[in-house]
Amino acid sequence: MSNVRTKRATGGARMVELRIVARNTGPVSDMRPLAGGDHESTQRVWPRPTVVLPQTHLDQPFCRGIDIHNHLGRWLSAEGTFLGGSADELAAVLDDVHLDAVVNLDGMWGEELQANLDRFDAVMADRVYTFAHVDWDLLLRGDAQSPESRQALVDNLADSALRGAKGVKVWKDLGLTRRDATGELVLPDDPRVIEVLGVAGDLGLPVLIHTADPVAFFEPLDRANERWDELAEMPSWWFGAPEFPSFNRLIDALHTLVAACPQTTFVGAHVGGHAENLAAVGDALHRLPNFNVDTGGRMGEVGRQPRAFRRLVEEFPDRVLFGTDCFPIDPDAVRHWWRFFETDDEYFDYGTPGEPPGQGNWHISAAHLPQSLLPGLYRDNALRVLTGV
Repeated sequence: MSNVRTKRATGGARMVELRIVARNTGPVSDMRPLAGGDHESTQRVWPRPTVVLPQTHLDQPFCRGIDIHNHLGRWLSAEGTFLGGSADELAAVLDDVHLDAVVNLDGMWGEELQANLDRFDAVMADRVYTFAHVDWDLLLRGDAQSPESRQALVDNLADSALRGAKGVKVWKDLGLTRRDATGELVLPDDPRVIEVLGVAGDLGLPVLIHTADPVAFFEPLDRANERWDELAEMPSWWFGAPEFPSFNRLIDALHTLVAACPQTTFVGAHVGGHAENLAAVGDALHRLPNFNVDTGGRMGEVGRQPRAFRRLVEEFPDRVLFGTDCFPIDPDAVRHWWRFFETDDEYFDYGTPGEPPGQGNWHISAAHLPQSLLPGLYRDNALRVLTGV
C-alpha cells in the first residue's frame, strides 16, 4: 500500500495539489518540500478502511500491571519540567489505568537523579522505580582507557546506587553517537561498558538498555523505506550513513555485552531492539538467560505479527515485560496495549483513531494472549526484575 502525502500550494488563483507516493523511490535530497512557500506543510492522507470488523473496548485489564518503560523526569522535557507532574497527579493516573507501579527512566545521575528520587520515589513508595544513567561523558576526560577513567564510571554508578536508584538506563547514544576522548565510537561491547554494567549487577541494579533503533532507520533513505513518514519529518533519526555502525553490528554488540555480564539482569528495550524479527529475539533469549525484553514503543511492530508475538510470550512467559514508552503515562496508549494483549480484534488503528499513526503507516491486529500469561506479562516479570522476588 502506498502512502500519499498531500500538499496544497497556492498557484495564481488556483490551488495546486502535489502528491508524493511512498513506493516511488528517490534520493535523500527528495526529502525537501516540493513546492510552495516556507509556510506550507505536508499532510499525510490515511485511507478510510471499508472493512467491517468488531471492536473491543476494555474498561480494565485482566490484572493490574507495572509499566517497566516510561519517562517521568526532566531529561526528555523541552520545558525542563517533570513529565510525571506532581506525585498526586501521577498516583491518580496510575490508579486510572490500573498500574501498581511505573519505572522512571529519567534519573540521570548526581543532583538530577536526586531530584527525581525526592519528587517521586521518596513519597510514592513501591509505585515509582527511578533508574539512573551512567555519565558516559567521563570517557571524554583525560585518558579514556586509563584505570582512573574506568574507576570514575564505576564511582558514578556506585553514587547513584547509594542515592537510591533502582536500576540503570542505557540510551541508544551508546553505539550511535557517544565517543571517547580519542574520538572513537563507544559501542555496548566496549570493555569499559562491560566493566561498569557488570558492577551494576554486583550492586543489584537491573539494566534497561536501548540499542539501535527500528531497522528501517538504517536502510536506504528513499520513499520505499517503510518508515519514510517519520524520517521525512525527523531526518536526524536516519542512521544509514557511513559514520554509523550497521544495525546488525549494534545488536551483536548488545548480545556480547549481556553475555559478558552474567551477574547483571538486562532488559532489552523495544522488544530487545529487534521487534521486526521476533525469531531473532527468541534466539537471543535462548542464548542469554539474563536477558529480558520489554514491549515499549513497538506495538506497531508486534501488531503486524501478533501470532509470532504470542509464540514468543508462550515460549518465554517470564522474560517479556509490559512497557509503553508513551510518556508521560498516556491512558489511551495503555488501553491500546490492553486491547492488543487481550482481544482478537483485527486491523485497527494503534494511534489516535482516524489519524495516521506516528510510527509505521499501517494497521495492526491483536495477539489474544491466553489469560494464564497475562499476570507475568503485565506485572510479575517486572517485579522479579525490579526486586529479585
